[in-house]
Amino acid sequence: MSTVMKSVAIAGAVAAAFAAQTTTADAAAKEKCYGVSLAGANDCAAGPGTTCAGTSTVDYQGNAWTLVDAGTCESMELPAMADGSARTGSLEVLERDLPA
Repeated sequence: MSTVMKSVAIAGAVAAAFAAQTTTADAAAKEKCYGVSLAGANDCAAGPGTTCAGTSTVDYQGNAWTLVDAGTCESMELPAMADGSARTGSLEVLERDLPA
């Protein structure tokens, strides 16, 4: 194997290792936040009758989650519920805003 080919192979391996480390760090800086996504914009787990990403049918559906920056879920600003009470995200499944 030529010196050029060895250099290219080593550079590729280093780049792949760096990309894998960056992806892992990004995933660690995120958390599942329930009740914050708009209909059809959830990342996964949209409750009974749905399969996964993009399957929520109600805005702010309590059993559908979206990945958000760690530490921001419960402090996100969301519109008030129909009765005027505050709506917040949660690190746990919520029983509010579920499809009828």
